[in-house]
Amino acid sequence: MGEYYQYIKALHLIFVITWFAGLFYIPRLFIYHIEASAKPAPEKEILSKQLQLMARRLWNIITWPSAILAIFFAIWLLVLMPEWLQQSWMHVKLAFVLLLILYHLKTHQIFKQLQRNEIKYTSRFMRIWNEGATVILFAVIFLVILKSAFSWLFGVVGIAVLGLLLMLGIRLYKRVRDKNNEA
Repeated sequence: MGEYYQYIKALHLIFVITWFAGLFYIPRLFIYHIEASAKPAPEKEILSKQLQLMARRLWNIITWPSAILAIFFAIWLLVLMPEWLQQSWMHVKLAFVLLLILYHLKTHQIFKQLQRNEIKYTSRFMRIWNEGATVILFAVIFLVILKSAFSWLFGVVGIAVLGLLLMLGIRLYKRVRDKNNEA
Protein backbone atom coordinates (compact mmCIF):
# COMPACT_ATOMS: atom_id res chain seq x y z
CA MET A 1 0.00 0.00 0.00
CA GLY A 2 2.79 2.45 0.89
CA GLU A 3 4.22 2.58 -2.63
CA TYR A 4 0.87 3.19 -4.33
CA TYR A 5 -0.39 5.50 -1.61
CA GLN A 6 2.16 8.21 -2.49
CA TYR A 7 1.25 8.08 -6.20
CA ILE A 8 -2.48 8.27 -5.46
CA LYS A 9 -1.91 11.16 -3.05
CA ALA A 10 0.22 12.98 -5.64
CA LEU A 11 -2.46 12.51 -8.32
CA HIS A 12 -5.14 13.71 -5.91
CA LEU A 13 -3.15 16.88 -5.19
CA ILE A 14 -2.42 17.52 -8.87
CA PHE A 15 -6.10 17.32 -9.77
CA VAL A 16 -7.14 19.42 -6.76
CA ILE A 17 -4.71 22.11 -7.96
CA THR A 18 -6.00 22.02 -11.54
CA TRP A 19 -9.61 21.97 -10.29
CA PHE A 20 -8.99 25.10 -8.24
CA ALA A 21 -7.15 26.71 -11.16
CA GLY A 22 -10.33 26.32 -13.20
CA LEU A 23 -12.53 27.55 -10.35
CA PHE A 24 -10.30 30.60 -9.88
CA TYR A 25 -10.25 31.55 -13.56
CA ILE A 26 -13.79 30.79 -14.78
CA PRO A 27 -15.41 33.62 -12.76
CA ARG A 28 -12.91 36.04 -14.33
CA LEU A 29 -14.15 34.94 -17.75
CA PHE A 30 -17.71 35.42 -16.48
CA ILE A 31 -16.82 38.97 -15.40
CA TYR A 32 -15.36 39.77 -18.82
CA HIS A 33 -18.41 38.26 -20.53
CA ILE A 34 -20.84 40.26 -18.39
CA GLU A 35 -18.90 43.47 -19.02
CA ALA A 36 -18.69 42.70 -22.76
CA SER A 37 -22.49 42.43 -22.88
CA ALA A 38 -22.69 46.16 -22.15
CA LYS A 39 -20.50 47.09 -25.13
CA PRO A 40 -21.93 48.19 -28.49
CA ALA A 41 -22.16 45.87 -31.49
CA PRO A 42 -20.09 44.35 -33.09
CA GLU A 43 -17.63 44.41 -30.15
CA LYS A 44 -20.25 42.82 -27.88
CA GLU A 45 -20.84 39.86 -30.21
CA ILE A 46 -17.15 39.29 -30.96
CA LEU A 47 -16.10 39.40 -27.30
CA SER A 48 -19.04 37.31 -26.10
CA LYS A 49 -18.35 34.60 -28.65
CA GLN A 50 -14.63 34.48 -27.80
CA LEU A 51 -15.25 34.46 -24.05
CA GLN A 52 -17.84 31.69 -24.41
CA LEU A 53 -15.29 29.59 -26.31
CA MET A 54 -12.58 30.23 -23.70
CA ALA A 55 -14.98 29.40 -20.86
CA ARG A 56 -16.21 26.24 -22.61
CA ARG A 57 -12.65 24.97 -23.12
CA LEU A 58 -11.60 25.78 -19.56
CA TRP A 59 -14.73 24.29 -18.01
CA ASN A 60 -15.02 21.13 -20.11
CA ILE A 61 -11.36 20.29 -20.72
CA ILE A 62 -9.75 21.31 -17.40
CA THR A 63 -12.18 22.07 -14.59
CA TRP A 64 -14.75 19.26 -14.83
CA PRO A 65 -12.23 16.47 -15.51
CA SER A 66 -10.02 17.76 -12.68
CA ALA A 67 -12.98 17.81 -10.26
CA ILE A 68 -13.93 14.25 -11.15
CA LEU A 69 -10.37 12.96 -10.90
CA ALA A 70 -9.66 14.82 -7.63
CA ILE A 71 -12.77 13.25 -6.08
CA PHE A 72 -11.92 9.81 -7.51
CA PHE A 73 -8.41 9.85 -6.02
CA ALA A 74 -9.76 11.24 -2.72
CA ILE A 75 -12.17 8.32 -2.44
CA TRP A 76 -9.34 5.93 -3.25
CA LEU A 77 -7.24 7.50 -0.48
CA LEU A 78 -10.12 7.10 1.97
CA VAL A 79 -10.45 3.45 0.99
CA LEU A 80 -6.73 2.98 1.68
CA MET A 81 -6.88 4.99 4.93
CA PRO A 82 -10.34 4.35 6.44
CA GLU A 83 -9.13 5.47 9.88
CA TRP A 84 -9.18 9.05 8.59
CA LEU A 85 -12.98 8.86 8.59
CA GLN A 86 -12.88 8.53 12.37
CA GLN A 87 -11.00 11.82 12.83
CA SER A 88 -12.94 15.04 13.41
CA TRP A 89 -10.74 17.16 11.12
CA MET A 90 -11.67 14.86 8.22
CA HIS A 91 -15.38 15.35 8.93
CA VAL A 92 -14.92 19.12 8.73
CA LYS A 93 -12.75 18.77 5.61
CA LEU A 94 -15.42 16.64 3.93
CA ALA A 95 -18.02 19.29 4.81
CA PHE A 96 -15.86 21.88 3.04
CA VAL A 97 -15.43 19.50 0.09
CA LEU A 98 -19.21 19.19 -0.10
CA LEU A 99 -19.40 22.99 -0.04
CA LEU A 100 -16.81 23.07 -2.84
CA ILE A 101 -18.87 20.64 -4.92
CA LEU A 102 -21.96 22.83 -4.40
CA TYR A 103 -19.90 25.89 -5.40
CA HIS A 104 -18.75 24.02 -8.50
CA LEU A 105 -22.32 23.04 -9.43
CA LYS A 106 -23.60 26.62 -8.98
CA THR A 107 -20.69 27.85 -11.09
CA HIS A 108 -21.73 25.30 -13.71
CA GLN A 109 -25.24 26.75 -13.69
CA ILE A 110 -23.82 30.26 -14.23
CA PHE A 111 -21.57 28.88 -16.99
CA LYS A 112 -24.59 27.38 -18.80
CA GLN A 113 -26.51 30.66 -18.53
CA LEU A 114 -23.64 32.67 -19.97
CA GLN A 115 -23.22 30.13 -22.78
CA ARG A 116 -26.79 31.11 -23.72
CA ASN A 117 -25.93 34.82 -23.27
CA GLU A 118 -28.29 35.03 -20.28
CA ILE A 119 -26.83 37.70 -18.02
CA LYS A 120 -28.35 37.22 -14.55
CA TYR A 121 -25.50 38.52 -12.38
CA THR A 122 -23.46 41.70 -12.21
CA SER A 123 -19.71 41.75 -12.63
CA ARG A 124 -19.49 42.90 -9.00
CA PHE A 125 -21.39 39.82 -7.85
CA MET A 126 -19.03 37.65 -9.89
CA ARG A 127 -16.00 39.32 -8.28
CA ILE A 128 -17.39 38.36 -4.88
CA TRP A 129 -18.36 34.89 -6.15
CA ASN A 130 -14.78 34.44 -7.36
CA GLU A 131 -13.57 34.54 -3.74
CA GLY A 132 -15.72 31.57 -2.66
CA ALA A 133 -13.19 29.03 -3.90
CA THR A 134 -10.40 30.96 -2.15
CA VAL A 135 -12.13 30.75 1.23
CA ILE A 136 -12.78 27.03 0.79
CA LEU A 137 -9.18 26.42 -0.28
CA PHE A 138 -7.81 28.20 2.81
CA ALA A 139 -10.11 26.22 5.09
CA VAL A 140 -9.20 22.85 3.57
CA ILE A 141 -5.44 23.51 3.50
CA PHE A 142 -5.39 24.58 7.15
CA LEU A 143 -7.48 21.57 8.15
CA VAL A 144 -5.26 19.11 6.29
CA ILE A 145 -2.00 20.61 7.54
CA LEU A 146 -2.98 21.28 11.17
CA LYS A 147 -5.34 18.30 11.70
CA SER A 148 -5.88 17.75 15.42
CA ALA A 149 -3.79 20.81 16.37
CA PHE A 150 -6.40 22.95 14.65
CA SER A 151 -8.05 25.41 17.00
CA TRP A 152 -11.70 25.59 15.95
CA LEU A 153 -12.27 29.08 17.31
CA PHE A 154 -9.08 30.40 15.71
CA GLY A 155 -10.01 28.72 12.42
CA VAL A 156 -13.52 30.13 12.30
CA VAL A 157 -12.31 33.62 13.19
CA GLY A 158 -9.51 33.30 10.63
CA ILE A 159 -11.89 32.33 7.82
CA ALA A 160 -14.21 35.22 8.77
CA VAL A 161 -11.29 37.67 8.75
CA LEU A 162 -10.15 36.30 5.38
CA GLY A 163 -13.66 36.82 3.99
CA LEU A 164 -13.73 40.36 5.36
CA LEU A 165 -10.32 41.15 3.84
CA LEU A 166 -11.44 39.78 0.48
CA MET A 167 -14.58 41.94 0.57
CA LEU A 168 -12.54 45.03 1.47
CA GLY A 169 -10.12 44.23 -1.34
CA ILE A 170 -12.99 43.99 -3.82
CA ARG A 171 -14.38 47.35 -2.66
CA LEU A 172 -10.95 48.98 -2.91
CA TYR A 173 -10.45 47.54 -6.38
CA LYS A 174 -13.84 48.91 -7.47
CA ARG A 175 -12.95 52.39 -6.19
CA VAL A 176 -9.60 52.39 -7.97
CA ARG A 177 -11.20 51.06 -11.15
CA ASP A 178 -14.01 53.65 -11.06
CA LYS A 179 -11.49 56.42 -10.42
CA ASN A 180 -9.34 55.28 -13.38
CA ASN A 181 -12.42 55.11 -15.65
CA GLU A 182 -13.30 58.71 -14.76
CA ALA A 183 -9.82 59.96 -15.63
